[in-house]
Order: sequence, then C-alpha cells, then structure tokens
Amino acid sequence: MSRILVFVATDGGRIRRASLEVLSQAREQARDLGLAVDAVVLSDDPDSHVDAIAAYGPDRILTVQHGAFAQHRNQPVLAALAHVIKETGPRVVLMASTEAAKDVLGALAVRSGAAAIPDVASFEIKGDSVSALRPVMAAKQLARTTSDASTVLVSVRSGSYEAVPESGETSVEPIAFSYDDSDPAMVLREILTAGGDAVDLNEARVVVAAGRGVKDQEGKALVEELAGLFGGAIGASRAVVELGLFPATTQIGQTGKVVSPELYFAVGISGAIQHVAGMSNSRVIVAINKDADAPIFQYATYGLVGDLYKILPPLIAGLKAAKAG
Repeated sequence: MSRILVFVATDGGRIRRASLEVLSQAREQARDLGLAVDAVVLSDDPDSHVDAIAAYGPDRILTVQHGAFAQHRNQPVLAALAHVIKETGPRVVLMASTEAAKDVLGALAVRSGAAAIPDVASFEIKGDSVSALRPVMAAKQLARTTSDASTVLVSVRSGSYEAVPESGETSVEPIAFSYDDSDPAMVLREILTAGGDAVDLNEARVVVAAGRGVKDQEGKALVEELAGLFGGAIGASRAVVELGLFPATTQIGQTGKVVSPELYFAVGISGAIQHVAGMSNSRVIVAINKDADAPIFQYATYGLVGDLYKILPPLIAGLKAAKAG
C-alpha cells in the first residue's frame, strides 16, 4: 500500500500545533485515496509524544530516538528524515512549514531524490500527482504547483487546515537510527531565546501585533496589557522592530514569522502586503487604525477606526471588568 509520511515537529517538549493540522488533512485525503498514513517523530524521548499523536489517527507512528534531537540542529534532523524516507518509501512527505522545515526541506529533497513544494496554503494528492497552492508576491497571489515525481515533499503553512482529533487503531514502530554527534559540519555554540515568559508566536491562539501607530512606551504598554488579558503573544511589524520598540523575535511578515492565530489584533498596522503575508491565515482579524482607508481593513473581520491611544484603554478596561464579573 502506498503511504503518506507526516513529520510531526516538536518544540520544547510539545508537539507543534501546525504539525497536527497537517496530520489531520493527510488522514482525510488518505481515506479517500486508500493510502496509509505514517507519522514520524524525532526526539530524545519520542515515546512521550505517542499518545498525543495517536489522538489524530495515523495508521502508524514511527519513533526515532537520539540525544541530538534535544535541541534543534538541521543536520541530525536531515539525516533522520532521509533515513526514514529510505526505509519506508512514502509517496508523499508532508510537514508543517516551521523553521525546522525551512532549514531542511531543500536538502532533504536533494538527498532523497524527491521533488519539493514549499510553504503551501493547500495541497491535494491526486492519482499520480500532488498539486498545491503557494502564496507568491507577498501573498498577494496564489500559484498552483503540480508534481508527478515518485516522491514529493510538501511543507504546509500554519493555519491552512484544522487539527481534528480522530481515534483509531495506531501501531508504534521504533526506527533504528545512528548519527555521529561529533560531526563538525555543524557545532551548536549557543541558543538565543526570546527570554522571559513570552508566549510562542507560532503556537499562540491570540496575537496582538503593533505597527507604526504604536509610537512610544505608552503604546507598547497598552499592546502588552491587551495581549496579557488574552494570554496571547505579542507581534510587531518591521517598522516598529526597526525603531527598537519590540525585539526582532516578534516580527511578523514576509521577512519575519508567519502566524495563524484564532484571533489577531492589528494595532496601528497599515496593512502593507509584506506584513499581511505573515498573518493572512488568521481566523479573526481585528484592525485598529485611525486611517479609514488603511489597507488592513480589507483583510479585517472587524475594524475600529480611531486613535489606538483612545481605543485601547476603554477596551482593556472593559475586558478586565468582564473577566472580574
């Protein structure tokens, strides 16, 4: 039986939500095509993830254990995925378009002799081919890409599909893997993190993002307070990152992170296509801008026209009162 292989990415001991979205969609398409779905997890403790992955209905979970996976390095991930592909011979390999996927996708395609379709908004596995829609021109257009290669690698944007649990019979199979951790091709020197208790932008269900309209520490404090009320993450446009109000780790857009929260506040963001490319998959977008003609309102589910310094304080006060009551 032909198989679909889904790479389930982990971060900080947790499974990435975007990987479960991809796994759910793989399961749906496999059912219609009569294909089997394998989920592969790379970890220093893969067994700790088995139950969470099994809840999303793969036919088989492949576990690959090695201490090199304790921190992300692309060389061991690349070697392990190439090994699993060689051992299992999948027709299609799917993964969430995470930082790890962007690191290894091209090299993995070369090493495996496969075609690669990166960073897609949707995909369809057909009889003898795989077709996908990719955002191009800063997500202003969609390009259809089709491959009939014997093995096709596809990375899928976060938020493109729903993560839907489904129980079923799932087997677990360890895959033997050896890796020379002393390989000098890449040496891990230091890991720099956002620090503090910041919520991970990639996983956040609520994101409050600041744009050029947030001009000072007062505006920054309002953004942080609003995000705190939702337990959300703080994002920023390139403009305010370059002003030094927010760290580079918060930048959303074509040259930053791509997010897909359930709720996205665009605070003082005009809506340049470079920024929209990083948040257009958000399920609900609330835009706050004093310019009624700002492009962001074309993408917004709800729009508030006015000065953010006058809108946010009563909004925050109302949310606090609602939580207290």
